Amino acid sequence: MTSLHSTYRLQFRNGMDFARARQLVPYLKQLGISHLYASPLTTAVGGSTHGYDVIRADEIDPALGGLNGLRLLAKDLHMHGMGLLLDIVPNHMAASLENPWWRSVVTWGAESVFARHFDIDWSQKLTLPFLGKSFAAELADGTIRLAIDARHDALALAYHDTFYPLHPRTCEALLAEAGIFTGMPNPEEDPQGCAVHSAALSASGSRDALQKHLETLSADLERIIAIHAAQPWQLTDWKTASRHLSYRRFFEIAGLAGLRIEDPTVFDDYHRLILDLVHDGIIDGLRIDHIDGLADPAGYLERLRAAVGPDVYIVVEKILEKHEPFVPEWPVAGTTGYEFITALADAFADEQEGGRLADAFRPLKNEEHRGTYAEEAKAGKRQMLTDNFEGEVHRLATLASGMADLANADLSRSLLTEAVRAIIIALPVYRTYMTSAGVMERDRQRLATARQTAQESASPEVCEAIDFVWELLADDRVADTLKDCAEFRSRFQQVSGPIMAKALEDTLFYRENAFIALNEVGGDPGDVTGGPAAFHAAMQGRCETMPHGLSATSTHDTKRGEDARARLYTLSEAPERWIDAVERWAGLNSRFRRLHNGRVVPEPDVEWLIYQALAGIWPEYGNADIGRRMVPYMMKALREAKIRSNWSAPDAGYEQNVTDFVEDILGHSAFLNDFAETLSPFIEAGLANALAQTLVKLTAPGIPDFYQGSERGDFSLVDPDNRPLLNVAPLIVPAHPRPIRENFADYKQWLIATTLAARNDEPRPFRGPYRPLQLSDSSRQALAFLRGTPEAFAITVVPRLVFGKTRPDTLHLTEAALQNVSLAIPAGFAGRTVRSVLDDREIMLGNAIPLSELLCAEPVALLLSR
Repeated sequence: MTSLHSTYRLQFRNGMDFARARQLVPYLKQLGISHLYASPLTTAVGGSTHGYDVIRADEIDPALGGLNGLRLLAKDLHMHGMGLLLDIVPNHMAASLENPWWRSVVTWGAESVFARHFDIDWSQKLTLPFLGKSFAAELADGTIRLAIDARHDALALAYHDTFYPLHPRTCEALLAEAGIFTGMPNPEEDPQGCAVHSAALSASGSRDALQKHLETLSADLERIIAIHAAQPWQLTDWKTASRHLSYRRFFEIAGLAGLRIEDPTVFDDYHRLILDLVHDGIIDGLRIDHIDGLADPAGYLERLRAAVGPDVYIVVEKILEKHEPFVPEWPVAGTTGYEFITALADAFADEQEGGRLADAFRPLKNEEHRGTYAEEAKAGKRQMLTDNFEGEVHRLATLASGMADLANADLSRSLLTEAVRAIIIALPVYRTYMTSAGVMERDRQRLATARQTAQESASPEVCEAIDFVWELLADDRVADTLKDCAEFRSRFQQVSGPIMAKALEDTLFYRENAFIALNEVGGDPGDVTGGPAAFHAAMQGRCETMPHGLSATSTHDTKRGEDARARLYTLSEAPERWIDAVERWAGLNSRFRRLHNGRVVPEPDVEWLIYQALAGIWPEYGNADIGRRMVPYMMKALREAKIRSNWSAPDAGYEQNVTDFVEDILGHSAFLNDFAETLSPFIEAGLANALAQTLVKLTAPGIPDFYQGSERGDFSLVDPDNRPLLNVAPLIVPAHPRPIRENFADYKQWLIATTLAARNDEPRPFRGPYRPLQLSDSSRQALAFLRGTPEAFAITVVPRLVFGKTRPDTLHLTEAALQNVSLAIPAGFAGRTVRSVLDDREIMLGNAIPLSELLCAEPVALLLSR
């Protein structure tokens, strides 16, 4: 099996298929990549842009080239000594009639052989929240009718172009009314419920007779209502999904239905093809999407590990808070690397910035949102729990209320609802990992802390309810006596993660825009960065607990590209210059603001975000496509912030005024000239930062992961801006380029290839311990660390805090910046000869070595022991 030491993430669909990916394989080999890391490849909803909306787990998507195409891709990879890592989605499937499992559930209801594959509450009808208005309103508008679904030869309630299949008993009755007699299908033999009807409709004249009968019935609204009421499902307004839904969804997306993957039958049915591909050697490793969505992540991973064997590489998408350790019991290599991005902020943002950007930004905000970051985070969680996830909270409160009655606890459902909300708001992590088998002590402590925090401002009645909910969650003696406690724990944990994600990543990170370089998945913009000391501590912990987890800098889910983020770190080095510039630009562009509902837009905090987002993606030369990228970004940002617009009720007029402002300023020469001139030193420093973080990723603990195209620079905004089709034809690793601003893309690409080659030739140092190295200026001008032991080691040295300190037109530090700074070499390593990998020099290590000697020829340095 190919040893995994680096990955290259490729987004399939949108033009990328197996044939196109095969063209990329020789280049990836030249770059030094060991494994292609593929987005989901099983069949997804027609036209899917991402593949996470799976409709068939038993099929490789024909749109990509099918199973044969995948086999050819894997063969090419293996011929080049490379492997394939596959992203899989065990938490959910598309709630789409294209999905045979879901279609069977809609057709048969609880009788379907797949009824227990999805996490559905069968004590009620299956809700299908896909109407634009209520059922009654749509019926009155004539948008709902009885029809024949020609594609499946099935009778259906048609809503526009969607055909919701009727239960076979309803079909049998309607066919009989039209003089067509059939047998009753069997849900096991005919999961789609239409084989018998298809045969009946093929008889001469049957289809025409039925069509006329259905047209007559469609004019009878009472009959339509009665037929709808007879189904195992009910059509509802899409806006009701947040208040009432009979199935667990993925986050707020009703079109993605949760799977009961904890059931062994469901696990087997979903993973059969995937496991076959692993056992056949087509797939060499797995990435598990949204592990926190599962009822029992540990149980799932143990079952998966047993199925694939001990040697297959597995990583999980898991967001760790800044000081949250990885779950040590999970039989996987680690996470997909969000926490690595968070650590890089400590390495490259100025820890002495002192909150000046935040102090300047806070007065610009709406008075309703001027609380501290912690206060705003709690407010965001409460908003999610009260509005967007009202139905999920209601279900938890209903379970708790039933157990309170059994326990003779005098607690109303409303009190228990508030208690559930209070504990989730106070929980400092995405979720805990309690199971029916018990509660780990670390989770009990987290819950105890959340309980205490939740009770600090609660009334005595709510405090009593919080105590009861805490007992359900953390006291195994209570769990043993109340049968619904296991389900309560599971659902509580499946709700707390989405609440954290939606409140922070998809709400607060679009409101708290003081320093958006920190607004990244798993990040904490409300906390000051810790500098090199914090970075070193994180890497030492990573080396001990997760040495083979992925080290990401850009992903398909990051808020901006790695090099945009590296540039924005530099704002912390010159905050006054940035603040003054924003004030100046606000004056220059004042005439482009509009009035909307009595207020001037964009508001000052939104305008601040516009300038900072522009700074991250501003091109070296020209700005022709900036508006095309910024307009959809700002629309998304305004809706995610959920202050003046949102996804469920967008204010189109407001959004238009803001995006018109963006387009106007991008045509304003006075602003553009000032912006470009002001940004120039930030760009230069950002490029130096980008190279530094690249070498750190390549040599720090973990498996370096590269997002498609990022090896030549990634200045993207959030999706979909970060998902363009990769042009594979011209990709080739250049010869050693000069490290100048114009050559940044070539140099970064060469740096990656050169370092990976050195790492592949001598992997031992990078499997060894991590040791911070001290610099004479307390690591203000550079960051350095050592990997390995005296027998085989590597030393990484990169500059930091370089704003205004690069040589004209180059990415080198000035002599003045390097002067009088030296790197201390630990005992046991001094006296050794090392090779400077990037400029192929030999260096004798003394007790200390001047930074000017290490960085004299290249912007960054990697030393390998001889």
